[in-house]
Amino acid sequence: MARPSPRLPVLTQDPAPFGGLRFGPVDKKAPPLPMTRAELDARGWAEVDVVFVTGDAYVDHPSFAMALLGRLLERAGFRVAILSQPDWRSSEPWKTFGRPRLFFGISAGNMDSMINHYTANKKVRNDDAYSPDGAIGRRPDRATLAYCQRAREAYPGVPVVAGGVEASLRRIAHYDYWSDKVRRSIVMDAKPDLLGFGMGERVILEIARRLDAGEDVKALRDLPGVAYRLGAKEPAPEGDDVITLPSYEEVAEDPVAFCAMTRAAHHETNPRNARRLVQRHGQETVVVNPPCLPLTEAEMDLVYGLPYTRLPHPSYGGAKIPAFEVVRDSVQIMRGCFGGCSFCSITAHEGRVIQSRSEASVLGELERMTKDPGFKGVVSDIGGPTANMYKMRCTRPEVEATCRRLSCVHPKICKLLGTDHGPLKHLMRSARGVKGVRKVFVASGIRMDLARHDPEYMDELVQHHVGGLLKVAPEHSQPEVLGLMKKPGPEDFVEFDRAFQAASARAGKTQHLVPYYIASHPGSDLNAMIELAVFLKRQGYRPDQVQDFIPSPFDLAAAMYHTGMDPLTMKRVPVAKSLRDRKMQRALLQFFKPENYFEVREILQKAGPLNEVERAIMNQHSFETYEILRHVGGLEDIARWAAYHHEGIDGSGYPFRPAAADISVEARIVAVADVFQALAQNRPYRRGMPREQILDIITGMAVDGRLDPALSALLAEHAPRCFRIAKGLDEEYAVSEVPFTALDEITQDLPATLSPSLKVAR
Repeated sequence: MARPSPRLPVLTQDPAPFGGLRFGPVDKKAPPLPMTRAELDARGWAEVDVVFVTGDAYVDHPSFAMALLGRLLERAGFRVAILSQPDWRSSEPWKTFGRPRLFFGISAGNMDSMINHYTANKKVRNDDAYSPDGAIGRRPDRATLAYCQRAREAYPGVPVVAGGVEASLRRIAHYDYWSDKVRRSIVMDAKPDLLGFGMGERVILEIARRLDAGEDVKALRDLPGVAYRLGAKEPAPEGDDVITLPSYEEVAEDPVAFCAMTRAAHHETNPRNARRLVQRHGQETVVVNPPCLPLTEAEMDLVYGLPYTRLPHPSYGGAKIPAFEVVRDSVQIMRGCFGGCSFCSITAHEGRVIQSRSEASVLGELERMTKDPGFKGVVSDIGGPTANMYKMRCTRPEVEATCRRLSCVHPKICKLLGTDHGPLKHLMRSARGVKGVRKVFVASGIRMDLARHDPEYMDELVQHHVGGLLKVAPEHSQPEVLGLMKKPGPEDFVEFDRAFQAASARAGKTQHLVPYYIASHPGSDLNAMIELAVFLKRQGYRPDQVQDFIPSPFDLAAAMYHTGMDPLTMKRVPVAKSLRDRKMQRALLQFFKPENYFEVREILQKAGPLNEVERAIMNQHSFETYEILRHVGGLEDIARWAAYHHEGIDGSGYPFRPAAADISVEARIVAVADVFQALAQNRPYRRGMPREQILDIITGMAVDGRLDPALSALLAEHAPRCFRIAKGLDEEYAVSEVPFTALDEITQDLPATLSPSLKVAR
């Protein structure tokens, strides 16, 4: 695919908020936006300008998109109503407010409706965090499609503008995990007049302003941040500022073409140098304009300073909206992320440029929160997509304007990236000083590679802003997998853990990290997950915060999952697709859970000898046995015998390597008996050995100094009886061929209490 010369980068930006658009005064006591006809009547409105349709409950809080966009349009003088979670089986709810004067704004909600509805294993979720009382069934699958269709049915001719995460990430042909196929651009299927992608404040204001001025909706196709459909007879754009992607038909059939499309689309996401994307769908064409410029500090302050009630709409009564409960006392200080992780949609949707609020704006919001009778003085989170990227920007704007890197921190931190935590540290100190605020926590994830290079920030964070637990996202430990994820190497987590514990000790606190990990990410096979399990074991972590990989539309990792290739390098990538493979990976990630015992055992009992990593896991069992038994009253001595049963009296063995004098005679007996029984019994990789061969091995180990010589000799004297006990058979039967089955092996090794059904079956 030819790569035309780039258009000139955008180096300047209007300092006036939203291009100098005039805004009315802030009504600090403004009621929530209307959700019913009665509320319109109470305001004396005969009609509304814009109707926002959303799959979420309406919460008038800046963490919810409809509140941000609706309040911004209201401030600009437009009349806005919210149609929240309408019954999509009919167009009647779309007529609640009458014919909107300007347009319908359609969004599936804060999440893609399919991710909202289904787990990584494609099972229906038990709740919906964005619905009253977590009720499910309040929005349809592929909500954007259904909502756009009903809007057109209700009032033909009214412009329909789609937006939100679901629409944004499906703006070109994309892999859909739930149907396991490549779907057309949502512009083709939902047929909105315009699709606004990314964060929508700038584009929604321009659409409202220009429609209000009498322009036809087709005239708005020049706006940055929009995608649209061209009919068969409409000419597609051409020129140096256009990239022609492989057609839908090509990417649906050819994985190489799909990778080429993905690679090109991701390299055209810098709003200062991006070119238009053109993709044919049969006889029609989808055009994606360059993204909108990021918001300035003044614009961020304006948006987050609007008169939100910070509460769900009163019509919900006492119903709780789970997503709101999480963020009700939080403050967002920035948006965007320059991490560019392959599996994450934040960079794709919010942008790579960090957009920060001023300190005065943040403190003003905190002061308003303290006046709420329901506020208890505790700020649950002060952060954003990442807690410690506040006011971090490229130090060379002219370079940033031409840059096409997908991550500013991978494979290493860009030397031009400003990583000063100074503004954030000052803000955190100021926030703690707001009258009425008792505690300010950081609950957003911390970017570890940035934080550990600033010990003062670490001390500030640990001393004042961690409530005992701090979230971090190492995601994996295997370097190749981390490379595909665009995450730092495993040493990043180890060093951050060390720095965090040291800072906690200096603060006189006992605190812990809560690491997040992903199972079944492309590139992660069973061996990689075994390595991760060993890593976690050595680090002493038992992660509860685990997610199974979900291929989200537009993400690089979704392209890897679909094609089995890294779209950036075109190298092959192993992918776990079957439910069984995914279940196995999750079991290894949470190897410590009793319900995962059999899956982990099956993985480690594969045919063939253990590899180095698998043996490392196996070698942990002595310590685990000790940990279990030492807490049982009266078994303290037995716990020590069990702990040392793989220790050699010559100092070899594992895991403790005590001196010979510290190994009791009981522990030596257990060690000799353990070797004898292990060699006598069947294993997945070999049959049980004959008695004489076992005695030769044990004698050799005694001569080498690993086993006690006197006890080994005593065993040899009683070998026939010991052999019968080890085999569970009489001597005559034991020397004949014994049928070997996996069931025999499993049932004779497992305690009956763990599997009574297997005992009965045997």
